[in-house]
Amino acid sequence: MRLIPKEIESLWTLFTAPTIWALHFLACYVTVAVTCARADAAPFSFEAMRLALGLVTAAALAGIVLSAFLAWRQWGFGSGDPPHDEPTRRDRLLFQGFATLLLSGLSFVAVLFVAVPLVFIGTCQP
Repeated sequence: MRLIPKEIESLWTLFTAPTIWALHFLACYVTVAVTCARADAAPFSFEAMRLALGLVTAAALAGIVLSAFLAWRQWGFGSGDPPHDEPTRRDRLLFQGFATLLLSGLSFVAVLFVAVPLVFIGTCQP
């Protein structure tokens, strides 16, 4: 028995990783902007915010890795070489899995790039 059913792989899985990246981007930049704009009245410290956003980043990366695994499974664990350009259901599924895998890789790198300022910026800059 599979932990994640194969039926979950649909066209929507193609958008999962970029959506996770976009939500992560929004969460990071809105949180930092609000915290730094209200630095004197913020209910938590900058360090606590960095830690919370680090946890959000870890969760986003885990979601993207799960999406990549599902895409790799849909692609047949790399058994079919591109191009998948035949007008068959099998080639459509293989193409979708391959495209989702590539988008997952891109989204993973994008989340890391969004998180880099959290490592280097120690406090709000005036």
